Amino acid sequence: QVKELVLDNCRSEDGKVVGLSSDFENLEFLSMININLLSVSNLPKLNKLRKLELSDNRISGGLEVLAEKTPNLTHLNLSGNKIKDINTLEPLKKLPNLHSLDLFNCEVTMLFNYRESVFALLPQLTYLDGFDADEQEAPDSDPEADGDALEDDYENGEEEDDEEEDDLDEEVIDDEEDEDDDLEGEEEEDGVDDEEEDEEEDGEEDEEDEAEE
Repeated sequence: QVKELVLDNCRSEDGKVVGLSSDFENLEFLSMININLLSVSNLPKLNKLRKLELSDNRISGGLEVLAEKTPNLTHLNLSGNKIKDINTLEPLKKLPNLHSLDLFNCEVTMLFNYRESVFALLPQLTYLDGFDADEQEAPDSDPEADGDALEDDYENGEEEDDEEEDDLDEEVIDDEEDEDDDLEGEEEEDGVDDEEEDEEEDGEEDEEDEAEE
């Protein structure tokens, strides 16, 4: 079952969402960046959706649909759309779990006291345009929401493989050192044996000399 769907740079039909149906009810992440979207009215019911990317479209209103179709939304990106007034955002009050909203490059961001007004209108928000009400930057986004979890697992797997390779290399080095020690030991023993043989030969020669005398 599909949990993440990216439709970036596709083309909408008459500015509306097409092709999505209740078959995608398990979606948790949906991205529709730059698809010339004018409205989200055709969005199917997506109760499990947590993160919705709608940046670089032409949406100017109609956000009440989100409260109806995506009631559990936590992240919403409307950057680069045609949102001009604070009141346009009022329907988002019905999204109790919404704690991150992005409105970069929307005209509404040019209004006086824009940030204060949005936080006052949407008290459930924690982050607006990546910062909280105290201008503290948001931490990295939820990995499960944006698909980073798989990448992290992959990287962790690579690290584990590297550690295993390092362990194997250390074992090989230890084995080589043991072999070197064994060879040195054998050479020393051979040296001792040679010395003993030389001493025995010298002793025999001395005995022969004495006998001749």
